[in-house]
Amino acid sequence: MDSSAGYWFLSGAERGHAATSVHAEGAGSQAWSEGNLVRPLVHGAAYFARLHEELSALQPGDRVWFTDWRGDGDEKLTDDGPTIGELLARLARAGVEVRGLVWRSHGERVSAPMSNLSNEHLSRQINDAGGEVLLDQRVRLFGCHHQKLFVIRNRNDPSRDVAFVGGIDLSHSRRDDAGHMGDPQAVEMDPRYGKQPPWHDAALELRGPVVADVLELFAERWNDPHPLDRRTPYRMLLQRLADMPRHPKPLPETAPPPPPAGPHAVQLLRTYGVKHPPFPFAPGGERSVAQAYTKAFSLARSLIYIEDQYLWSAEVAAGIAAALEQKPGLNVIAVVPRYPDSDGALGGPPKRLGQLRAIETIRRVAPDRFGVFNLENRAGTPIYVHAKVCIIDDTWFTCGSDNFNRRSWTTDSELTCAVIDTSAGQRGEPGVGTGPGSSRPLPHSLRLQLWAEHLGLDQDAPRLNDPADGLGLWNAAADALDEWHQSGSDGPRPKGHARHHVTEPVTPLQRLWAAPANRFFVDPDGRPRKLRGTTRF
Repeated sequence: MDSSAGYWFLSGAERGHAATSVHAEGAGSQAWSEGNLVRPLVHGAAYFARLHEELSALQPGDRVWFTDWRGDGDEKLTDDGPTIGELLARLARAGVEVRGLVWRSHGERVSAPMSNLSNEHLSRQINDAGGEVLLDQRVRLFGCHHQKLFVIRNRNDPSRDVAFVGGIDLSHSRRDDAGHMGDPQAVEMDPRYGKQPPWHDAALELRGPVVADVLELFAERWNDPHPLDRRTPYRMLLQRLADMPRHPKPLPETAPPPPPAGPHAVQLLRTYGVKHPPFPFAPGGERSVAQAYTKAFSLARSLIYIEDQYLWSAEVAAGIAAALEQKPGLNVIAVVPRYPDSDGALGGPPKRLGQLRAIETIRRVAPDRFGVFNLENRAGTPIYVHAKVCIIDDTWFTCGSDNFNRRSWTTDSELTCAVIDTSAGQRGEPGVGTGPGSSRPLPHSLRLQLWAEHLGLDQDAPRLNDPADGLGLWNAAADALDEWHQSGSDGPRPKGHARHHVTEPVTPLQRLWAAPANRFFVDPDGRPRKLRGTTRF
């Protein structure tokens, strides 16, 4: 029996959170599921195409349950359509049970840049067709619902049940591919990304017993008895104007989990901030995302590879810095956006300050074993890195909604999958070994796919096999592209997309106001008071 899941994953005791029914089959039970089949989906175009295929095959009586941070009903799933709103509405009219929980911002009609009422419009489009989508604000103040998931259950064939979990919203700008020319339906961002910002993202397709775990997570949120919105005169007025459902209808009886489908163990990791009234399933909040990363960093031996939208805050960076200090053979590679999505005079400094502090915390410990990079397409336009992926030693990897910042690890609702491939040693792939700390086929192949694209190499290039050689490869690729730009783009452009990342500075005067803005609004701390100011979660 493969012992790697128990070595890497949080045990039930380490996770705690006895109030949840996710991964909770009784005292002493493992806090993860086995027998799953996990398929990484790199790029929004790949994810939307798979979502379109699965949704289009549904029949009356089948079920679709989803959560989202931002949804644009007119976002096309393929070049020729349909849009996500059209397809979900069509399914609801055809007798498919469609339910959703979509984030309601703290001031939709005032803070239009946050969602531009898109969530309300998508929800109403589905509800008018017979579905039930709720605008959900049951979060900590200044927090948000950031989980992104789909669960599709087939009434007559549980083996076809599937879930999708990751960092990709049902919204504009997400449907990009490896060419990185951007989504034709684009959101407005920092002008340096252009009118059609190139976008890098990732999600997971899940089959097997884990589908029931994702469904149970949805059910916990759906069944929360607290009001969907804040009970203030202003919020009550907005509720009347929106004309949206105020109370969820009861969920149907739970079906048995789907049958085993593959060799992958999956642990669902979550964040819920401490709030009043508390979440019934997380009365003290939940920080298993942060706890799992802290444990995995301590087990890393050769490489921590991160793709993240932010990489903010010293608290988040502390575990990485500690691992580098304790493991002299460990390297860390982080891939982030070149600029924040909005980098104006007020919004930019708090974001950049959070990243500067995180990078300084890590670099201070091991400046030669830590590399930070950003990406650009062949035209030289920066690629916005929205993916939330972490691969450690080609053994343990994650993909989900959480970012490497204090907000995602303590405040917002988040969902991330940690994955272990238990089939190691059964086949002879390069770089694959045996034992709980050995390289595994699935994370190994995912890293090769990502690095081949970013570095401009073939996926079967021998240079990619050993994760310990990775930092040298990334530095060489970024050096070549940086020097080509500095030479005035003289000669053929080097292969790949990688550039060395340098966060734009924040002046001492800006820090006076950017620091409290970062701490209290941009990147708040949702831990219990006794943990704030520490690096414990």
